[in-house]
Amino acid sequence: MSRQNSSDKQDSEIVDKLVGINRVAKVVKGGRRFGFAALVVAGDQKGRVGWGKGKAKEVPEAIRKATESAKRNMIRVPLREGRTLHHDIQGHFGAGKVVLRSAPPGTGIIAGGPMRAIFETLGVQDIVTKSTGSSNPHNMIKATFDALQSTMSPRIVASKRGKKVSDIVGRRRGAEQTSSQSS
Repeated sequence: MSRQNSSDKQDSEIVDKLVGINRVAKVVKGGRRFGFAALVVAGDQKGRVGWGKGKAKEVPEAIRKATESAKRNMIRVPLREGRTLHHDIQGHFGAGKVVLRSAPPGTGIIAGGPMRAIFETLGVQDIVTKSTGSSNPHNMIKATFDALQSTMSPRIVASKRGKKVSDIVGRRRGAEQTSSQSS
């Protein structure tokens, strides 16, 4: 019984956003049979996000299936100060390419369509994005997730290199200071 309560509590914290619904038709002897395909992004606004798609004869059922799929396929993304990414990243899927850039406080979410839904459910407050190539929502979401899965926090980089976090972050600050002094 406690397990049921904990899963309900976890589900109540998750926010989901509908990205798109497509009506698809199957041509049969008597005419057309219509179905619906839904694309949903879900996240806890604290660094976890997932996406899912669902197909059914009715719209609410398709959305429910897509939401369940999104909750099952969540990934964790490390955030700097809980508001932006640690570094700039690029991702691609098929013909869709995206560039995600971290931004200073107060910038907001500068992204369009499916990418905006991802960052709102992820909990990012400041980010600048650009998508080129395919504007198909499926391709944009998959390209964005490709980029988010390759992001690394200074803690992860330090552990891989066998160094301290201060060495990794210290270099970043040192590089910024030297570039500003040379200008």
